[in-house]
Amino acid sequence: MTTTHLQRIILGLKVRQFRQELGWSFEDLSRKTGISVSYLNEIEKGKKYPKNENREILASALGTSESFLSSPELTRQFAPLGELLKSNFLSELPLDLFGIEIQRIIEIIARDPDRVNAFISALLEIARVHSLREENFYFSALRAYQELRSNYFEEIEEAAARFAASIGLPGEGAVQYSVLESLLQKKYGYEVIPDGLSDYPDLHEIRSVFNPVRKQLLLNGRLNERQQIFHLAKELGFQVLGLKERPLASSFTRISSFESVLNNYKAAYFAVALLINKDSFIHDIGAFFSLEKWDSQVLLGLMEKYQASPEVFFQRFNAVIKHFDLERVFFMRFIHHLDSDKFEVDKELQINRKQQPHAAGLYEHYCRRWVSPYLLRQLKKYPTGSASRNVILHGIQRAVFLSSGEEYLCIALAKPGYPTAGRNVSVSLGVRLDERVKGLIRFWNDPEIQNITVNFTCERCSVDDCMERAAPPTYLINREKRHKLEEIIAQLSGQDKIPR
Repeated sequence: MTTTHLQRIILGLKVRQFRQELGWSFEDLSRKTGISVSYLNEIEKGKKYPKNENREILASALGTSESFLSSPELTRQFAPLGELLKSNFLSELPLDLFGIEIQRIIEIIARDPDRVNAFISALLEIARVHSLREENFYFSALRAYQELRSNYFEEIEEAAARFAASIGLPGEGAVQYSVLESLLQKKYGYEVIPDGLSDYPDLHEIRSVFNPVRKQLLLNGRLNERQQIFHLAKELGFQVLGLKERPLASSFTRISSFESVLNNYKAAYFAVALLINKDSFIHDIGAFFSLEKWDSQVLLGLMEKYQASPEVFFQRFNAVIKHFDLERVFFMRFIHHLDSDKFEVDKELQINRKQQPHAAGLYEHYCRRWVSPYLLRQLKKYPTGSASRNVILHGIQRAVFLSSGEEYLCIALAKPGYPTAGRNVSVSLGVRLDERVKGLIRFWNDPEIQNITVNFTCERCSVDDCMERAAPPTYLINREKRHKLEEIIAQLSGQDKIPR
């Protein structure tokens, strides 16, 4: 938000407050100042900034001074809003992605500043108490944007297809490391250093760093070939899409703006679209879906064909979702922290509808009945070291949500979290089983696929005999206590029972 824009908004808020305190309509203020109703409306909305002469007239009519009316100082009523405006927080919100004008937000706030300011203060306090950081908001906004677009971006698909055609990439199969390295070097003047982080032990978990001054891409030498290929393709994404504001490392150490988060995602999306040809992938997955029996080797064979990691492979399912018009699809990535034996969902994407409760952000014990935690527990039995870096475990289940009864076909892949030490990773894809999906995915009813009731967390689960339970159902226990208290209070006060 520019200084001029901020100046207009603050003056408009003051004019609105003073006018309403006097009990005047726009017509009343217009008669007293000689300024048209339409122009006064534009002033209060922060769209117009009156000239010095009109500011003097307004200040006099409203019973204040021109210097205060023009100053950045706000009245006590708007103080929290003033802090918000001056912090530039609203400017950092990706409102344009959701078709929202910042001015509309200001208008909503101005209608009932006491309540909205209390709400803003409450949000800020919640953020402080729960140590919510700026990046948490940015990543949540990105996920919401992905879900609104069903995680499918036609403009990036087209850009990747044009670029692939222009350089003659194969329509099927894997893209070679040497091809991508040569493109970065010859077309964009890069220097790719395959083991560029070896002299920096503190960066052993960082996968790549870009030096914009020297145009050097420094790769972590401990990455496998598939991981290296992805980072080369992602770097091409930054260049081809013309994304200037970007992180310089593969992992965010500090987020400067939402644009850098969005651009990082766009470059990664481009990389996936470049590495796995959309038409070829749709054809192959269509053939996979037509199998009468679940065959994990076919799935692993496709990953081998495209030289794709589990994350890249499942990300490419966005094209399948779009092509086959799948609804109620979710992606989840589980992290298994080996030292504490705890599971964490660090990435989640829900297409078309969120399940309840929404998994991401719950500081609880995730249900061990999910196929991903099962695979991760199996993976923990493998010896650590370079010999097991490329191990990929696979699994499938028909998961019935305890709370809703909805059934999903879930496919999961698990692998060591290399080069990040002390953790393993599993990604899973879930598709709601309705009649149309059952006709599309022929192997859904394979008797070899286990059908199991699942929940999101142990704390919210009412299954009494669960052998996988990692924590007591504290959420349900506390809810039951609360209902009993409400019923006793209702009886004592002569009311009917409180409905559950």
